[in-house]
Amino acid sequence: MTGGLFETLRQLNLAWFDLLNASAGLAGWRLAGALFAAERVILLAPLALLVLWFTGRRGARQAAVEAALAVLCGLAVSGAIGVLWFHGRPFAVGIGQCFLAHAPTSSFPSNHGTIMLVTALMLVTSAAPQARRWGWVLLPLAVLVAWSRVFIGVHWPMDMLGALLLAVALVALFRVHSLTVLSATVTGWGVAMYRRVFAPAIARGWLRP
Repeated sequence: MTGGLFETLRQLNLAWFDLLNASAGLAGWRLAGALFAAERVILLAPLALLVLWFTGRRGARQAAVEAALAVLCGLAVSGAIGVLWFHGRPFAVGIGQCFLAHAPTSSFPSNHGTIMLVTALMLVTSAAPQARRWGWVLLPLAVLVAWSRVFIGVHWPMDMLGALLLAVALVALFRVHSLTVLSATVTGWGVAMYRRVFAPAIARGWLRP
């Protein structure tokens, strides 16, 4: 039964990859756009958290801290999965077209997908309106990053599905009361350090206290 399920998932993964992966003739603005989405859009995730921290009130700052902690947990889990169960990338097993030089590391789940999806979903489900707005901006961009990584041939579709499942699990975990309290405590430490380090700029009104 288990073997049949894994074979079905493998066939689906191959079929979806064949559908989404770019053809050998990809060039010009389409290639440049895909590479930009695959490599650069992810920078908006940490940027959003920094904006929330420097411009938001306590609730927005806590949302940024929670998202950052969840991302770190997601990367730790992703790394552990890669060590315990190696899954070769498409180009490493000779399947499809690849347009980005990449080390043949384990592909499942996608770290890019994990960072984007965890950040977006943590912010979308936050109680802070400013954080939710950023979450809704990042969510379609997370989908774009997931698509582009498959399109240029460095990930399988199932790598992105794995990242999504991991993100959903982490959001559920971080909404547990005890972790919310922990996030609030870490936020308090961060605010105290921030006010000490940036005291001159805060005194001049350049930054929010």
